Amino acid sequence: MTDEDDGPSGAWETRRAKRRRGPADRPSTIRDVAAKAGVSVATVSRTLAGNYPVSTETRERVMAAVNSLHYVVNVHAKALSGRVAGPIALVLRDITGPSLAHVAAGVEEEAGRRGRLSLVCSTKGDPEREDDLVQLMREQHAAAVVLVGGTVVDDAYHRRMAGYAEALDLAGSRLVLCGRPPLPAGVPATVVDYDNRGGAFQATAQLLTAGHRRVLFLGGAPGFSSAEERRLGYRDALRAHGIPLAGELDTSGDYTRGSGYLRTREALRAGLGFTAVFAGSDMVALGALAALREAGVRVPDEVSVVGFDDVPFAADLTPALTTVRVPYEELGRTAVRLALEREVEFASDNHVVLSTQLVIRDSVRPAAG
Repeated sequence: MTDEDDGPSGAWETRRAKRRRGPADRPSTIRDVAAKAGVSVATVSRTLAGNYPVSTETRERVMAAVNSLHYVVNVHAKALSGRVAGPIALVLRDITGPSLAHVAAGVEEEAGRRGRLSLVCSTKGDPEREDDLVQLMREQHAAAVVLVGGTVVDDAYHRRMAGYAEALDLAGSRLVLCGRPPLPAGVPATVVDYDNRGGAFQATAQLLTAGHRRVLFLGGAPGFSSAEERRLGYRDALRAHGIPLAGELDTSGDYTRGSGYLRTREALRAGLGFTAVFAGSDMVALGALAALREAGVRVPDEVSVVGFDDVPFAADLTPALTTVRVPYEELGRTAVRLALEREVEFASDNHVVLSTQLVIRDSVRPAAG
């Protein structure tokens, strides 16, 4: 949001006012249907709701009018009257990433099980689009708005999230932060996170226990919450095993294959002498494996590699990738469940952390010598 002090509604309303329809674009109303069918508004309402007997002739006239006018039931009004269950909106940066796709699958599964529609929206990293989407879901009376993925956590972020949470709460909705850190006390939001730091500790410790002392860390972008937690886990493990932190081995970059490839290639060319790689994501690990293969370095005989996420292709790589499994689908399911059941089971605790698990496969060997 460019003007933090305006709150969640001021800037949104200014932008959205430009998009409102003019009178000539007005959609058909229930009154238009009633006039065309020659019946009362109440009769149209009863016919469409199916909760009151009407004659076959009347029903046919009403439905003919509905079809000819392309009338769509006003879900907004029905939501206000409590006659329809609001959708679950999932808002994420990019819908193409494999890990986020699994969160979306979990949200869709749990929403469907509860008879709710799920909507998936992408921001492409644009905060103004995120503002607009949250406001739109508020206007549509979404039961919950789930924001997914790591983010830079600062005062401006806290103000934006507090604005979202309060605006949604006033509309009877719920903000759920998925894979993000908690907000200050008193903010009406639910947080479903996973143990980034513990998972990174396990991954690094696996390599150190195998005798590796120089572990190249291909971390995420500086400042992003999940990336910073994984970096802390890496450093915790070094400290626990009495290994000094080597700054040249602690690198930052995007969680992409290209980034993993370039950073590993640079480390090889610089002669950093690492015997293991801990990649901050499986996509980064894929790039690291490509760079090692290109350089003629055998995995795991000469260099061991561990990833993070356990995306579907991890088990199919050669060698199969040792990695940290994140319960992404369970994150999505839990986000929906807790948002819808918060009054029953979630009143006193708005922050849940799911565990991660180290999955041992074939990409790690004991250090030579």
